[in-house]
Amino acid sequence: MGLLGELFLLPAAPVRGTLWVLGRVAAEAERQYYDPSAVQRELALLEERLEAGEIDEAEFDRREDELLDRLEKGTPST
Repeated sequence: MGLLGELFLLPAAPVRGTLWVLGRVAAEAERQYYDPSAVQRELALLEERLEAGEIDEAEFDRREDELLDRLEKGTPST
């Protein structure tokens, strides 16, 4: 892109920068959401809540399925 094109796009630079930052934040949040160690920690906490009687078996099964799905989606396929 030439100098003239850069001059025309200059007013949009803050918007482009903001969109880039938002994209990076979203990517990092997704990486942390699907991180296997985070999911395993949540599974352990869920099991502790079941053993403590804070949740029933049906709630445990539902949430466990959600966490296992999340773990599966976060695992790269080979």
